[in-house]
Amino acid sequence: MSRPTAPQAPVIVWFRRDLRLADNLALLNAARTGRPVIPLFILDETEGLRAAGAASRWWLDKSLAALARTLEACGSRLVLRRGEAAQIIEGLIRDTGATRVVWNRLYDPDLIDRDTRLKAALRSAGAQTESFSASLLTEPWLLKTKAGAPFKVFTPFWRTLRSEIAAFTLHSAPTSLPAPDAWPASDDLGGWGLHPRKPDWSGGFADWSPGEAGAHARLGAFLERRLAAYPTARDVPGVNGTSNLSPHLHWGEIGPRQVWRAAEGAAHHHPALASAAEKFLSELAWRDFNHQLLFHHPDMQTANFKQGFDGFPWRSDPAGLSAWKRGQTGYPMVDAGMRQLWTTGFMHNRVRMIAASFLIKHLLIDWREGERWFWDTLVDADEANNTGNWQWVAGSGADAAPFFRIFSPMGQGERFDPQGDYVQRWVPELAGLDPNAIHAPWKAPPEQLQRAGVVLGQTYPKPIVDHDFARNRALEALKSLKG
Repeated sequence: MSRPTAPQAPVIVWFRRDLRLADNLALLNAARTGRPVIPLFILDETEGLRAAGAASRWWLDKSLAALARTLEACGSRLVLRRGEAAQIIEGLIRDTGATRVVWNRLYDPDLIDRDTRLKAALRSAGAQTESFSASLLTEPWLLKTKAGAPFKVFTPFWRTLRSEIAAFTLHSAPTSLPAPDAWPASDDLGGWGLHPRKPDWSGGFADWSPGEAGAHARLGAFLERRLAAYPTARDVPGVNGTSNLSPHLHWGEIGPRQVWRAAEGAAHHHPALASAAEKFLSELAWRDFNHQLLFHHPDMQTANFKQGFDGFPWRSDPAGLSAWKRGQTGYPMVDAGMRQLWTTGFMHNRVRMIAASFLIKHLLIDWREGERWFWDTLVDADEANNTGNWQWVAGSGADAAPFFRIFSPMGQGERFDPQGDYVQRWVPELAGLDPNAIHAPWKAPPEQLQRAGVVLGQTYPKPIVDHDFARNRALEALKSLKG
């Protein structure tokens, strides 16, 4: 078979974490050439790249299937390949005669290095390459302080982003894509083993709908039903008060500019929603802020942002770490969050802070241990957000909560789960306790424990560490660091 001549040579669109057709600038660029388009996804597990965690792999499996169906409706198909990205793309160019490769940028440090080397190699070999911005509101190198430095504090970053974000155009999904004369071979998605088996622990993930359609349905439901109460409901784990868009945003099934435009549109049509929409947009900007931090500080995943924390006296506590992971600490708010995480691949944001604070400050376990567990168990695991948020809680990050801010799991429960709805759902062995005892069952009268069928140390664990002791120990550790 002769190689295609240049005008008909295919364009390879390398999908990564932009698993959508609408407002996908790389796909739009390829479609506008009029040439055949080859959509490609590579499962790149090259050594040195951080592999996706188990929950993320579950999501990716479903999202790729959804993307493949959407492409088929456009007369196209998704080509799946597993291996080193450079070798696969170079081989695909040889096999198809493609002369152009386009993709949307990613900002994880190891992926920046990979993509930079690949772009240079392809251009040296005579292929056209171009990358686009599709995953953030603004490029992480654009916004600067008045002194010309990257932002380290969120509030001025947010003010600058809010004032400088330009009017932008959203692009519709193509209705059809030209196909090549012959499709290159593709891996079978099921053969990748992304879905867990033996055992299949994903039964609790059933409420998620990965894919572009699922993302838009979730956004629409949030704006219609929950945006008005968002500023307060977002802190109440017992109600569905947040958007739950984070995994869709991470995998690019919906872009942040699409979310931004939709939230602004809701506020425009219903002015009473303006303040709630503004709060929601600021949380969307927090995602950009974390990506900006990681871009300018590429070692943040493993190193303290504030080097003064490098000498912190972390404890080795395998038993405590295991109890935390399993939701068996004896502190109901912490345990409820960890069980929600294991069951659903998600944890309410307020409870993430409570659970992270407990690991770091009650147990004095290195924040990196928690970050690794969240990376494996969260469907929305994102290197910039996961790292940035863990360091924020630890006090070692940018614009961080001070280390001496130590959450009381009991106080947080009483404030944000006053009736115990959240704990009752995820720690059902305590469901019979009164709300005034459910967040500190060790303080409940014996007759109430008996009535509820709770035997501390048997049906539910006693606290693995005393709160006052742990608080004082954490403060002493902080003093030693300062010393």
